[in-house]
Amino acid sequence: MADDEVMTGGEKESLRAGLDRHRDVVLWKLRGLDDEQLRRPLTPTGTNLLGLVKHLACCEYGWFCLAFDRPAEPLPVEEDADFRAGPEESTEDILAFYARARAAADRTIDALEPEDLGEFPGGTVSLRWVLIHMIEETARHTGHMDIIRELIDGSTGDFPQA
Repeated sequence: MADDEVMTGGEKESLRAGLDRHRDVVLWKLRGLDDEQLRRPLTPTGTNLLGLVKHLACCEYGWFCLAFDRPAEPLPVEEDADFRAGPEESTEDILAFYARARAAADRTIDALEPEDLGEFPGGTVSLRWVLIHMIEETARHTGHMDIIRELIDGSTGDFPQA
């Protein structure tokens, strides 16, 4: 959707476009880095770029698929495992997991209306609320990714400057 369509489009289209914009920033934050840089923990808690991508994939599956009783891949059950890229998980594996999670979430978004309801631990949620929540969640973690990327190589911002 073009920028002018986002600003005048319908509710679901505008929310989806906002989510897609942040999803694209997630992928941009990884470009040009090697595996060591993607896995490098740069906070005392061990936060790294690849772990954040894995977490966002789990969020996409959880909120869009599990909440609306749609197919999802098995998700990590160990506490905070969704934030860690294990040594057995390649960068390609995690990026493919994120791509599949996005595609599964998109199928849910396409099939439902904003007022359709699902269930998540803690209560009933509408697709509208989940879209808003996932925009917030993804934007929050792209902010973390921006700081981590700056610490790695000085790159900042939403997209490369032309």
